[in-house]
Amino acid sequence: MKKNIYNLLMIMIPILYINAQVGIKTASPNAVLDINGTTTLRKELRLGGTSSTVGNPGLNGQVLVSQGEGQPPTWKSLNVPLVETGQYKLTNSYLFSDQAGITNFPNNGDGVYKSNTGDDINITATGKWIKLEALSSSIEIKNSNNRITYQFQTGVEMQAPNSSVIQSVTFTCGVFRNEKLVAVRPDKISTNNNTEKNGLQDYIFTLNYTEQNVPAGLHEISVACRKINSTNESSKFAIGRNIPPADPSSPSNPSNPFILESEFKMDIIEFITY
Repeated sequence: MKKNIYNLLMIMIPILYINAQVGIKTASPNAVLDINGTTTLRKELRLGGTSSTVGNPGLNGQVLVSQGEGQPPTWKSLNVPLVETGQYKLTNSYLFSDQAGITNFPNNGDGVYKSNTGDDINITATGKWIKLEALSSSIEIKNSNNRITYQFQTGVEMQAPNSSVIQSVTFTCGVFRNEKLVAVRPDKISTNNNTEKNGLQDYIFTLNYTEQNVPAGLHEISVACRKINSTNESSKFAIGRNIPPADPSSPSNPSNPFILESEFKMDIIEFITY
């Protein structure tokens, strides 16, 4: 009889052990392993192991991510750079596009051939600027020790009234911060006697500029363009889209807003102290 009781206890002990909850620094564990304190892990952490196979230790740089209640955690790779104190780091990157473009320029342009840093976008004496509204945005600078890189690219199109005569349009585009000009580039497009395209001429305009040590705080960023001069006031001109056809039901222009759309990218690099 004693032998039978002993054998029964030997059977029950593993069952109790399998179903027990172990607590460290707690008398009432609420999980299979409940640790009330700090943990030091001296070797790798493995996931998904069984009684016959070892778990997955993950790859270098991966992090442990929860998949929700009742689901095992998993290793994930994050494409986010670690930001450390005392280094320059890319803290934000913005990308905008616009297909509305600008077509309502003055026929002869504004006649202002010179732009200066700090020009107010609302003062017509320094140019009749027209915004590409979809490219406007708000940004926050946390450290005045910084670099902001502006990259703007757009399609430009003009059409001369006479396809056998060379015509040109002088224009400029700029980047404004809080309505003040910080970057600008003038340019010109010419039809080049383009009879095979009915006087149409397409062109790609690019503006790249890096502004340094922008004051900390909130800033409004916008992109605007203006027409300076035209050799023929009857020439049609558009930035960021194609010239609308005279007859919408029978367009002859091979380009479209998608081909000539505007792209604007901002990269903010800051010296990290937070």
